[in-house]
Amino acid sequence: MPYDVILSPQAVDDLRRLSARERALIRDVIENHLQFEPDRESKSRIKRLRQLVQPQYRLRIDEYRVFYDIVEDTVYVFAIVPKSRAARWLDDWGKSE
Repeated sequence: MPYDVILSPQAVDDLRRLSARERALIRDVIENHLQFEPDRESKSRIKRLRQLVQPQYRLRIDEYRVFYDIVEDTVYVFAIVPKSRAARWLDDWGKSE
C-alpha cells in the first residue's frame, strides 16, 4: 500500500527555488522511496534521526536533505534543504526528545 506524501508550504517553497533538473530528481526519489518504504533505513539514503521527535527521518538526495515524519500511512515532508544548511535547519526547527 503506497503512503500519501504531503509537502508542507516550506517544502513547496524549497522545491520552487531549485532548478527544473533538481526538482525532477527530488520528485523522482521522493516517489520511489517515500511512497513505498519511507521507514526503510539504509546506510546512504534514509536515516532515522534518533535525538529528535520531529522530524523523524532524513532522506539524502545528492546535495539535498529531505526531512520528514511518518504518521500512519502518510509521510509529511517538512523541508528540502541543501546539505550545507541541514544542521542549521535542524537546530532551528527540530524538536528534541
